[in-house]
Amino acid sequence: MPIVNRIADYHKDLAAWRHELHAHPETAFEEKETAEFVARRLTEFGLDVHRGLAGTGVVATLKGNAPGQRAIALRADMDALHVHEKSGVAYASKTPGKMHACGHDGHTTMLLGAARYLAETRNFAGTVHFIFQPAEENEGGGRVMVEEGLFEKFPVEAVFGMHNWPGMPAGKFATRPGPMMASFDIFEITVTGKGTHAALPHLGIDPVVAAAQIATGLQTITSRNTHPLESAVVSVTQIHGGDTWNVIPDEVVLRGTTRSFRKEVQDAMEAAIRRIAQGVASGMGASVAVRYERRYPPTVNSAPETEIATQAAAEVVGAANVDRTLMPTMGSEDFAFMLQAKPGAYVFIGNGGGDKAAGLHNPHYDFNDEILPIGASYWARLVERVLAKAA
Repeated sequence: MPIVNRIADYHKDLAAWRHELHAHPETAFEEKETAEFVARRLTEFGLDVHRGLAGTGVVATLKGNAPGQRAIALRADMDALHVHEKSGVAYASKTPGKMHACGHDGHTTMLLGAARYLAETRNFAGTVHFIFQPAEENEGGGRVMVEEGLFEKFPVEAVFGMHNWPGMPAGKFATRPGPMMASFDIFEITVTGKGTHAALPHLGIDPVVAAAQIATGLQTITSRNTHPLESAVVSVTQIHGGDTWNVIPDEVVLRGTTRSFRKEVQDAMEAAIRRIAQGVASGMGASVAVRYERRYPPTVNSAPETEIATQAAAEVVGAANVDRTLMPTMGSEDFAFMLQAKPGAYVFIGNGGGDKAAGLHNPHYDFNDEILPIGASYWARLVERVLAKAA
């Protein structure tokens, strides 16, 4: 595969950077050391560095060696997860309970590698902005960057993102135009009854039974309330209530998540959750309070940018190793907020199988160092293709 030779030359540097980041994970909006590491490298490469968007965000700007009015942005995420690492690698997390279990250390490193190469060559016309984003995991750092004026401060015509995918062979890419990843919403249902002795249930109103029926009823949303050809997920992931064996509690709390690809389906799921929860509780003499939050919108690729992204990937790994018809995933990604603001494309890069096939958010996960130059080469070729100099 034609990895950029110069990027291949500093493969060891990329691995060392990645290991340093992996050993010192920082979670959402706390990426101070990570941001400092990134900003220091970018400054060494000669880029103009801006800090402070979304608190710990870093944006670096590089102009090509030919004049041009066009500008694009490349984005990598920096944050880690609240996971206790069990990978056993020599560079494992030094912070108990925190870990780079999603590969953001690798994403950051690949973009740094591309920045280093492009700063050396500047073989393009126009401007590229390198976005190092905090708080992708659950907290919407991408949304915050956009709300704080990311694209007003750094105007671009398109924005591009990339994520590793365990189980996909190293040396392969995958993407698709249109919906790529699902929306991410959360809900909390508080069921309030009347506590009583467990031996005297007739004297109370049992919120445990009501909560159980609500949890079961919510499963009918996808099976009976959603068009069979639409994609939707409703998952109850937490049930909390009671403290001992012989007391029926006053209150039970259910929490969970929903996923879909279209706003109309989001609207219908929220309405159905409220209707089912209130109906079941009312029928049993209990009451409910429903909190529903829309966290991330669907990640939707624009067709022209997806096509040029696949061409850049094919230039690195060959057309046969680029899947252009990827099945969308019900996972979610706050890069969606950037794609709502600007056209762009999000791609998956294979993280490999074998010992690199541990899933994302798994305590045994580790990013594959062998794909670092592949991802960095993709970024470099994408910039040179989109911002090609005039013949």
